[in-house]
Amino acid sequence: MPCYCHSQQPFAQCCEPYLQGRLPAPTPLALMRSRYSAYRLGLGDYLVQSWHPDTLGELDAATLARSGLETDWLGLTIVFARGTAADKEGEVEFKVRYKEDGRVVLLHERSRFVRHEGPWVYHSGQFNPPKSGANQPCPCDSGKKYKQCCARR
Repeated sequence: MPCYCHSQQPFAQCCEPYLQGRLPAPTPLALMRSRYSAYRLGLGDYLVQSWHPDTLGELDAATLARSGLETDWLGLTIVFARGTAADKEGEVEFKVRYKEDGRVVLLHERSRFVRHEGPWVYHSGQFNPPKSGANQPCPCDSGKKYKQCCARR
């Protein structure tokens, strides 16, 4: 079965080991993908555990699970990702499409991920982040211009 996160990988080899707690997500990108899958599957406990306690607020597992299951998810597209297994901070810019009240909605966010007591956690995000200019450095820190890097995806 293909993974819910649209990685083109089998679920058992992509997000499932993280969602079942067998392995920690090794990078911000892996955590982002697994969190998307968790929303799709209504795994509120995983979403709470992978959210930094300073920014979780009053959200709880039941609310997150219900929200995820009540949403008609249409797809996840990764714009860029920065952060390796050795880093302490990273970012993932993504676009998620879903249906709400019969219309398609696009959520575009640049999320910040940090290490908290070991594993990666979601910290915060900026909705509709500023666009990177074609000749600007790519936000993924590749050293290339945006048009020659992430804009091609």
